Amino acid sequence: MKNFALGRYLPIDSVMHRFDPRAKIAAMLILMIAIFIPAGFIGYGLIGVVVLLGIYLAKMKLNFIWNAMKPMFFMLGFLLIINMLVVKTGTPLITVFGFTVYSDALSQTFYIVVRLVLMITITTTLTATTKPLDLTMGLEDLMSPLKRFHVPAHEIAMMISIALRFIPTLIEETQRIIKAQASRGVDLDEGKLKEKIMAILSLIVPLFVSSFQRAEELANAMEARGYVPDHQRTRYKQLVMQRKDTMLIVFACFVCAGMIALAVL
Repeated sequence: MKNFALGRYLPIDSVMHRFDPRAKIAAMLILMIAIFIPAGFIGYGLIGVVVLLGIYLAKMKLNFIWNAMKPMFFMLGFLLIINMLVVKTGTPLITVFGFTVYSDALSQTFYIVVRLVLMITITTTLTATTKPLDLTMGLEDLMSPLKRFHVPAHEIAMMISIALRFIPTLIEETQRIIKAQASRGVDLDEGKLKEKIMAILSLIVPLFVSSFQRAEELANAMEARGYVPDHQRTRYKQLVMQRKDTMLIVFACFVCAGMIALAVL
């Protein structure tokens, strides 16, 4: 858990760090849409190349991305089991304990895994190359047209930014509680099912208490500094779109158009 990567900012001087946060968020959303276009192996290979290019431009190490993938292993295994039990189309491959595994079950699971890996990699690249404050400003600017419909753009952007900012903090808090419980004789790895459930409860309860305490302290600190959500405020730092930022969005649009072309042809 101490190497949890999602939501962690890396203070590195790279090409991706110097892009405008609005351009990076817009490009991420466009690529997310492109991921769900059924363009086959060639399409996912195209997006994979784009993602690897983004990792290279961000000067990120592959083990950092790998640490972001680890929490998803349980979900991926669960999806594989569910698909093997539910999907009954395609060619029968193997029968285990009376259950037959079909080819469509494996292919659907493969597509889900590829999509999740690409989405996590893109999201991790965004949060690792964008400061939380810049991310908040970018989200607020992109959602500013929704203010005409009384959508609280600033509050939504602030909540998303705080949630991403506190993911590494909660992971560190979980690691600290696990060590504290282990020093008191609590074992999360061994024992019967009932004992494991009680051990997990001994971890969840103090984690929730600590999370609510941190949330209350943050709210008090923001109120003490005069923060009022719906008041108009000025900025010391102004975001300015440059030509390179526009080119990033256009490049993401070309990738999405390529996926659509591959899906249609």
